[in-house]
Amino acid sequence: MSQTIEIIIAPDGQSRIETQGFTGTGCRTASRCLEEALGKSTSEQLKPEFHQHASENEHLQEGH
Repeated sequence: MSQTIEIIIAPDGQSRIETQGFTGTGCRTASRCLEEALGKSTSEQLKPEFHQHASENEHLQEGH
């Protein structure tokens, strides 16, 4: 599954970041610099994938 980060900016200037294809805290790590660039976060909605643990294969790939 591919990993993507989408930035949505509403006409009123409100923005949100949506991540797809990440499990566990990987989404927070990947989107951290974008969140800092956009400014103070006012809310956070966690997807079910956040609560999934990375598979063993992902851990092995990260170690290389």
